[in-house]
Amino acid sequence: MIDLQLLRTSLDAVASQLARRGYVFDKERFLELEKKRKDLQSLVEAFNARRNKFAREIGQAKAQGADISKLLVDQKLDRDMASANDEVLARTQEEMRQFLEIIPNLPHESVPTGQSADDNVEQRRWGTPRTFDFPVRDHVDVGAGLGMLDFETAAKLAGARFAVMRAGVARLHRAIAQLMLDVHTREHGYVETYVPYMVSGECANGVSSLAKFRDDLFKVEGRDLYLIPTAEYPVTNFVRDEIVPLESLPLKFVCHSPCFRSEAGASGKDTRGMIRQHQFDKVELVQIVRPEDSYRCHEELTAHAEAILKKLELPYRVVVLCTGDMGFSSAKTYDIEVWLPGQNAYREISSCSNFEAFQARRMQARFRNAKGKAELVHTLNGSGLAVGRTLVAILENYQNADGSVTVPAPLRPYMGGLERIARAG
Repeated sequence: MIDLQLLRTSLDAVASQLARRGYVFDKERFLELEKKRKDLQSLVEAFNARRNKFAREIGQAKAQGADISKLLVDQKLDRDMASANDEVLARTQEEMRQFLEIIPNLPHESVPTGQSADDNVEQRRWGTPRTFDFPVRDHVDVGAGLGMLDFETAAKLAGARFAVMRAGVARLHRAIAQLMLDVHTREHGYVETYVPYMVSGECANGVSSLAKFRDDLFKVEGRDLYLIPTAEYPVTNFVRDEIVPLESLPLKFVCHSPCFRSEAGASGKDTRGMIRQHQFDKVELVQIVRPEDSYRCHEELTAHAEAILKKLELPYRVVVLCTGDMGFSSAKTYDIEVWLPGQNAYREISSCSNFEAFQARRMQARFRNAKGKAELVHTLNGSGLAVGRTLVAILENYQNADGSVTVPAPLRPYMGGLERIARAG
């Protein structure tokens, strides 16, 4: 959530920053709500003063043996008016909260201004795309040729945007997740976690805006529960309503989970294959850090995600998202895009974001600084990596002319030493 105090002191500057994202801030509505709140707050303070005055006068009258009946009547009338005023103030504060909850985060000054993905800025590339001496197939045809990737059966089971994996491809999918977890825990210092695949509305609203993105989630009918679109939702909420000891920071968590997304508004996009599905696996990285460390940690977290692609020798590039393409809660995001020869393009395999205090303010996630004062933490997360898209990249980059797929060397220990996946018989 955006800082209300910042709005009060630097309204025009905040509106200007939000305009870089293409968000039109309703200054009139904000000023209207703020004036109403201030006026009501003044009344509350006046009623509090009157309450104290009545208490003193009644006490003095009792001490003197005077009749206090009129004072008691006046006190009740005053109390009723104060109660009504408190209710109006509470409604106004709720209106302000709802107003603030749909405002996106402010972009960091280093984020390029732009309107769409076309305005993202490439930062670096790693690896050289392979040159093939045979016609390149995409992952759908590679998987079908192996008899191990089946979209027709998945559609029979659950409809479009699902996949069934079998035999070597299913095993490879599992191996990818295991490699990621081992690298991030053993080499990068993350704590492995296992979490519920459902979260409450309060948790969902803590990391994003439930009011704004409710349609992107799958809701459990009759319950205040939503299937997680990413493990970021439960893991970041570990620190909701907590004050984390300074010496505990940074907190670094890694979590492998399925992810569920309705893909609202994605009709017609990436309908072929596993690029955009309702259910997919991801290994998520989450860091909870001190504010002064968050941008250093953002670079670190991004490098941790890149490390997986380097180990698998999958060519990729890193782009910084422009203001018009970044997520609602993000202050700055790097997308890591892996090379897919079947599409002859780089496609997103990880988004690594720094949210600064935006999520923490929604969750009231704090730490005690060196002076002992409670201060909001900064939160970061990134895919380390999307398991399904990593599988896609391996099927396409490691395909062979005979239809088999070479297993990348780092994954072979998880595959019982298997070096190649080929069609049985």
